[in-house]
Amino acid sequence: MNEAAIEVARLAKAAGGRAFLVGGCVRDALLGGEKASKDFDMEVYGLSPARLREALSTKFDLDLVGASFGVFKLKGFDIDVALPRRETRLGLGHRDFETECDPSLSIEEASARRDFTINAIYEDPLTGEVLDPWHGREDLANRVLRRVSEHFAEDPLRVLRGMQFVARFGLKPDPDTVEACRGMTQENLAQERLMGEWSKLILHGIEVSKGLEFLKAVGWLRFYPELEALVGCPQDPEWHPEGDVWNHTLQCLDAFAAARCDDDPDALVVGLAVLCHDFGKPLSTAYDPVKGRIRSLGHDEAGVVPTLSFLRRLTNEEKILRDVPQLVRLHMRPFAMWRDKSSDAAVRRLATQVPGIDALVKVAAADSTLPEACEWLLAQARRLAVEDSAPAPIVRGRDLIGMGLKPGVEFGRILKKAYDAQLDGAFSDYEGGMEYVRGIVG
Repeated sequence: MNEAAIEVARLAKAAGGRAFLVGGCVRDALLGGEKASKDFDMEVYGLSPARLREALSTKFDLDLVGASFGVFKLKGFDIDVALPRRETRLGLGHRDFETECDPSLSIEEASARRDFTINAIYEDPLTGEVLDPWHGREDLANRVLRRVSEHFAEDPLRVLRGMQFVARFGLKPDPDTVEACRGMTQENLAQERLMGEWSKLILHGIEVSKGLEFLKAVGWLRFYPELEALVGCPQDPEWHPEGDVWNHTLQCLDAFAAARCDDDPDALVVGLAVLCHDFGKPLSTAYDPVKGRIRSLGHDEAGVVPTLSFLRRLTNEEKILRDVPQLVRLHMRPFAMWRDKSSDAAVRRLATQVPGIDALVKVAAADSTLPEACEWLLAQARRLAVEDSAPAPIVRGRDLIGMGLKPGVEFGRILKKAYDAQLDGAFSDYEGGMEYVRGIVG
């Protein structure tokens, strides 16, 4: 049990109230060794906002940003302490609520506004008593995703939350919850909230395919036309016995999740690239009567535009918008380079086009590229020291200035020519680089 959470409960009790852990931390604890929660949400009953603040302040420094909504964050701890509250919807946005703290609410009343039953389980950290007004423990044991009440529809982000819960915990959505999600719309949801749920799907999903199948079942692919276009898009059965591009993409995402490392800084970029890697197939797939087979010529290049369209609805993050489309564009390159036994220069140049050859190989591996092709390219990249980054330029601007050259158009041309020569293997050290520059400057 988290010691700070226990201290919060002690302070609340001493002030005449009662504190409960609730939400993901209780859910994850009930899952035992399967999951571990790092964040703790608590609700305190029987205390006014002023009295709760006074009690907490005796032991903790508080972040009061959410205090007007009855939420206190403990500085230095991943703990949010909230009061039960009533909410009245005023509009369509996720902030369009009138909120009123009400310490007298019962747990049954307060929990009715939570999302899923598995997140509406309360535990007293002092006594260990568990209160479960919506039978969340039973649903967790049976791996069922069930909405708490009709208030579920007040925040449509809960559909995407359901998507990532299904993928993370192996849950089966109950029909009533599916039907409720069908009547909800993604409109008016903030971009960062959307990305938060998609990131959890990619970074924590065990069976990502189940999360996307949930999205399809509730009719939410209509908000992601790039994904919807994959459904029913045919593939050559000889190469893809799994069926259409949708099924292939789900298969690839599960392969990615099985190989994903929790400490991989590129995991989100790689996972998004796996999700998007065949977005170009609906635009390029056709039957070739000469070869008598279905082909998707140029789908790697064709996938860049729909990938950007998809990503821009989720994020403005420069790294994602830069790196994911490049991995999509080049996801077939590992096989082609292995097949052709490409040169060292080609491997170095590839390293300048992607966030890392190791990241590209992870995308290709999830896409069922031959293991020997992935291993060959990774071995070449390691030998050339370009596995996770492009070669650093040996000759830099300061070196040209030291030769008496002044920055300008010609200056830039010389640097580019020197770097190209470096990639081609014309030189590999500073002395060789300077000799090369002197040769082209004259």
